[in-house]
Amino acid sequence: MATSSTRDRILDALERLLLDHSAQQATLEAVAAEAGVSKGGLLYHFPTKEAMLAAMVRRMGARSDDQFAEAVAGGTDVAEFYLQTFDEADFEDRPLYQSVLAALRSADGSHGEVHTAVVEVMRSWDHWLQAEFDDPVQAEIVRLVGDGIFMAALLDLPAPDPALHRQVVDRLLGRDG
Repeated sequence: MATSSTRDRILDALERLLLDHSAQQATLEAVAAEAGVSKGGLLYHFPTKEAMLAAMVRRMGARSDDQFAEAVAGGTDVAEFYLQTFDEADFEDRPLYQSVLAALRSADGSHGEVHTAVVEVMRSWDHWLQAEFDDPVQAEIVRLVGDGIFMAALLDLPAPDPALHRQVVDRLLGRDG
């Protein structure tokens, strides 16, 4: 149990450093200090920075799977969940969105373990949407629009008018009259 707790503390520290600074400043030493562990303790869990970043992305994937499952169990369509907007206060309270932002800041364009982890998570999201739609093109359109909504929020662009957003979601989900 302590291993999991230490591992999560390290990944939380990595996310904070990525959110507050940059990927370059998220060194093994800085993450260890932020997590309150020795560098050796960090290396016990993550032998390389890339392994640590990939673990952070995979944890983000697990969080997203949990949130998709909760949405479905609560009667919300996956597409509706994927297309939601959120305000700044909501963003600050959602570990998944914080994880996504940190993961995006960790991606350096290389095709190593971190890239593989990001691809795995994105395929998982595709799976959730593909399972909800008979038409794979419609599922892909929903994914692309949801990605755009999320990226706009990350970049602090103006949120869409709520009424217009509702019309967009209704049209995408075939609910417009």
